[in-house]
Amino acid sequence: MAFPPPLTICIPAETYAPEVNGAAKFTERLAAGLAARGHEVHVICPSPTGVPSTDREDGVVVHRIRSHRWYFHPTWTICMPWETKPAVARLLDDIRPDVVHTQAHFVIGRYAFSEAHRRGIPVVATNHFMPDNVRPYLPVSGPVVDAATAAAWWDLRRTFQSAEHITVPTQLAADLLTENGFDRPIQAVSCGIDLSRFRRAQEGVGPGVGGSDAAPTVLFVGRLSKEKHIDDIVRALARTDPGLGLSAVIVGTGDQEPALRSLAAELGVADRVELRGKVDERALVRAYQEATFFCLPGTAELQSIATLEAMSSGNPVVLADAVALPHLCEDGVNGFLFPPRDVDALAERFTRLCRMPAAERAAMGEASQTTAARHDITRTLDAFEDIYRKVIDEPRAA
Repeated sequence: MAFPPPLTICIPAETYAPEVNGAAKFTERLAAGLAARGHEVHVICPSPTGVPSTDREDGVVVHRIRSHRWYFHPTWTICMPWETKPAVARLLDDIRPDVVHTQAHFVIGRYAFSEAHRRGIPVVATNHFMPDNVRPYLPVSGPVVDAATAAAWWDLRRTFQSAEHITVPTQLAADLLTENGFDRPIQAVSCGIDLSRFRRAQEGVGPGVGGSDAAPTVLFVGRLSKEKHIDDIVRALARTDPGLGLSAVIVGTGDQEPALRSLAAELGVADRVELRGKVDERALVRAYQEATFFCLPGTAELQSIATLEAMSSGNPVVLADAVALPHLCEDGVNGFLFPPRDVDALAERFTRLCRMPAAERAAMGEASQTTAARHDITRTLDAFEDIYRKVIDEPRAA
């Protein structure tokens, strides 16, 4: 049986390791997974130091181009158009990819579209962006922000609809694009996770599955930024009965860390809120295993890799009923949804899970694992390989 030849794939991305966020982690895992399957994979991304470099990481050639700090965000870097266009053009000429798979439409992604099409290279585009991701960081408010949001949707639509194929992580995210004017077909392809790294052993570990008598904990993992609304977890925790002994473990870094510490102290729960910062892979897996349940109050999620990791680890989940998060939670089966920004409702969900018999929580955790199994990274890699070959072959057929 003849196997199709390996491809040369170029993945332009506006964010990549060592940056920690959903889009960066997805791009990193996609690139490494494709390279492990024998493809030649190149990533073009901003340099975290600002200085251009090229390195091979996990079998992937990573081209980091000149970048600059964005004044309105504490960690984001941006690339200037007059520096990015020639850099992307030169790299595409050097790489000569069979397909370009861009992860955004800002600066690197924008020139990936135009320069790839100028060279007759098909483009696959995956969207991770929502205007709500940046609204909190705009130095204006009210009608000006609304106008900027409308312009952002228009720009995303205009750029992405020039791709040969468009994907998003979930069908709810696809519906969101359609509601905002997209009239091209959009395919839902999960970001995917390596289930083997997070799935608990059958005997169970920690109070979420094993029924331990340890004090209950609610876990958050992710970027500590405004649109994640992590402060809602702290406020809800403060409204639960102290007799429950519930504590919160928050893993991640970001500009909201000082504010969260101050809020916990102000509400008198500093001794029950642990901010662990950035942790290594082993500590992250252990945090999921030891948690009683996982919570994400964010209102700008097109999927959520952290939630999938928590579910694969056997955690019940408490998620905001917003955008694509309901795609991951069947209310009352593997966790609970709550109205976004409703702290009283969130505290009620926390209380219900804490008072639930361990066997019922374990059943919720098993339901989470069943749902997470549909998001194995191997399925994601299979789907994108099929998409790449389709967009490469279609012009030839035409």
